[in-house]
Amino acid sequence: MAKTHHLLGFGLCALLPLTALTHNGHALPAPMPYPQQLIRHDAAGEFTLSERSALCFPRAPGERLGAAATRFRLRTERQVGIALEATTRCDDPAIASNTSVIKLVSEKSQAAPVRLAELTSEREAYRLDINPQKITLSAEFDEGVLRGLQTLSQLIGTEKNDYLALPPLTIIDQPRFRWRGLLLDSSRHFLSVDTIKRQLDGMAAAKLNVFHWHLTDDQGWRLESRTYPKLHQTAPGGNFYTREQVRDIVRYAGERGIVVVPEIDMPGHASAIAVAYPELLSAPGPYKPEDRWGVHKPLLNPANPAVYHFAESILAEVAELFPFEYVHIGGDEVDPEHWEANPDIQKFMQEHALADSDALHNYFNSRLAEILARLERKLIGWDEILHPGLAPSAAVQSWRGPDALGEIARAGHFGILSTGFYLDQPQYTDYHYRNAIIPEPLEFGDLQPGEQWQTWQFSAPRKRGSPVSGTFTLIESAEGALRGVMNFSGKAPQVLHNIERSGPNTRFNLDTWMGPLHARLQLRGKKLSGEFVVGNAPYHPVGALIDSRQMESVSPALANIGTPLTDAQKNNILGGEVALWAEMVDEDNIDLRLWPRAFAVAERLWSDEALQDETFLYKRLNAINHWAETAVGLRHKAQHLAALQALFPENLQTQARDFTAVLEPAHYYHRHHQKSAHETYSRRDPLNRLADSLPAESMALQELRTFSENLPDAPVDIETWVDKDALQNGLLHLWRAGVAAEAILQQRERIPTDIQKLAELVQQQMELGFLVASRFADGKPFATAEETTIREQIASLKGMHHEVVLPAVDVLECLMDRLQYAGDRQNNKEKQHG
Repeated sequence: MAKTHHLLGFGLCALLPLTALTHNGHALPAPMPYPQQLIRHDAAGEFTLSERSALCFPRAPGERLGAAATRFRLRTERQVGIALEATTRCDDPAIASNTSVIKLVSEKSQAAPVRLAELTSEREAYRLDINPQKITLSAEFDEGVLRGLQTLSQLIGTEKNDYLALPPLTIIDQPRFRWRGLLLDSSRHFLSVDTIKRQLDGMAAAKLNVFHWHLTDDQGWRLESRTYPKLHQTAPGGNFYTREQVRDIVRYAGERGIVVVPEIDMPGHASAIAVAYPELLSAPGPYKPEDRWGVHKPLLNPANPAVYHFAESILAEVAELFPFEYVHIGGDEVDPEHWEANPDIQKFMQEHALADSDALHNYFNSRLAEILARLERKLIGWDEILHPGLAPSAAVQSWRGPDALGEIARAGHFGILSTGFYLDQPQYTDYHYRNAIIPEPLEFGDLQPGEQWQTWQFSAPRKRGSPVSGTFTLIESAEGALRGVMNFSGKAPQVLHNIERSGPNTRFNLDTWMGPLHARLQLRGKKLSGEFVVGNAPYHPVGALIDSRQMESVSPALANIGTPLTDAQKNNILGGEVALWAEMVDEDNIDLRLWPRAFAVAERLWSDEALQDETFLYKRLNAINHWAETAVGLRHKAQHLAALQALFPENLQTQARDFTAVLEPAHYYHRHHQKSAHETYSRRDPLNRLADSLPAESMALQELRTFSENLPDAPVDIETWVDKDALQNGLLHLWRAGVAAEAILQQRERIPTDIQKLAELVQQQMELGFLVASRFADGKPFATAEETTIREQIASLKGMHHEVVLPAVDVLECLMDRLQYAGDRQNNKEKQHG
């Protein structure tokens, strides 16, 4: 390890704590979601929060607000050690002499919403005024006060003192979208009532307002049923929610301004129904309990009258337990094989003039919508329910992306976006943050005289599912400037970003339904090879040049750029939902997967669309990370540490934290695909590995990752480079991880084999990191033979290792490319600028 220490000498320094948060040059508090308006005042003095501070209401509060005030008092004591005086009336004589009062004003105390029409942005609006003598939180409805208390709690922070000073300011706030949800999947891995309540506390803290509860699926039916009891009696492990537990959770959510939407899957995802009541299915049984993940074939039989009796009985029980008007029926991933093979179903289709399985599916959904209407409920389902003739009142949730969401809005249905918000897929927080809710048409200028274009076909195999395929078109101006579009098969075109040619490599990036995609391709002659790094792990596309010409004709890839939604169609988009599917989520890592990333999604759904500053996001995310643990009681940090304690000896816990700080679980569904190819891809695959212990994103390397995406055109003097701290701090973390890896390997007999291998790789990464960064800083390219050796070492570190990725490796490769091909880049730049 000693041979790396000298590399610390070119300016590497310790990280300094963030002492002040600034945005546009002004010091600001750090709430998340960020308010619509935050106005700082120049008035002298600050509000002093101390144990003399009192909460008061102008009139006696309702039960919900009274409970919220009590929770606020308890939270304040937990987060800053200040025990506020008991809640009282503002006309209490003691309040008149108190110079430290928090006044809570709600004009209308009403029960939790039960209709979508009541779920409005105005209902959650609030105003928060802080002056030296008093804080006033006012809203028209209780929900506004609930949201404002979360903002005030964040402003108070987590620094424990005898008193706390808050600057004079005014916040005027309300959400951009009225549907801001979180889906929890209790079917794949059962979640206890306490765990669900903790996530509801997190939802309230993030100002999310719809709890989408996925209660049934192939792997288990988790809702007690009086009319069909074998459904819950056959649930895996005997785990299900009693009716009283459901009422308790609905009540708990309502107290926090959250409505609950249950999901009862029909007609597909029905293996659990098949085990309990096989006579309702489209193919003969018997059926065995399903613990494999993926899409399975069992379907309810739409030609069987008993199926509609079943649906009506179950949905009546659901309506009795869940007061909100929407009930989610799933409706996704319907494999029609069993329908097509059943003669009775085929005869039924002929009798009812149903041309194909899509028409049969729509018929079934229409029957469900009629049942729900009789129960004074409305239907919501996934993309696949969007057929002609779908009940006008039905809402549709999109997992297929902005193209599908646009179709939903154009068809006149309410739409909800989940694509880009799948937090069970580890992804970088800024990817979720960039996710646009409202679909917009492609903005791409017309081809100009002298421009040349090339269209390339590609196919990238995956270990599970069909290859990722499509085309992309690169357009080069006479001056050498590059632009382009990507056409994934079956999807609308997308603009390519940061296109550049460096030596043999063509690079570009874009956000996809899979995650952020960074391309590093070799386009030689008419052959394509290279990498698509999706999230943080690579696919290896192959392909060919399929067309190349000048401006006289337009590439087919540019023919379909879409049309914008009208204002009325945009109004059909209610908002979005985080999705946390539970194939690889359980009681022990749920907080680690959700928080604090869900705060970034919540901000995208709440705050102004123009708020796009990712640096500002990450600064606040670090603050919210600690507040969520201290004030709210979320367990993302605790779950990470508990997992490390199970994997590493007690005397190596400090090293384990440094070691894992530079690692990430493989993003997107790379781990799922790996398990599908090499394991059972089921509940039998354990969730106790190092990959399961890791946060989705290495925050230690976040600045280094951002730095690599904004590299200068050529190596420069490191001492004059404004971004040098990002590189230096990243190297510091790599060095700490390397030191920790050495300590871990010294006790290898107590360490699992997969972690030993990763420790060796982390050491190699550190050595390469300092070598490549030093040469990059000096602007001295490697000789050919040495470059070949280093690139072979980088290649050996790339990709997945026991479902874990070393994210700094891609940065090192970027540095190498810039270093080795700087001359080419400089020539291109001079050519572009004439």
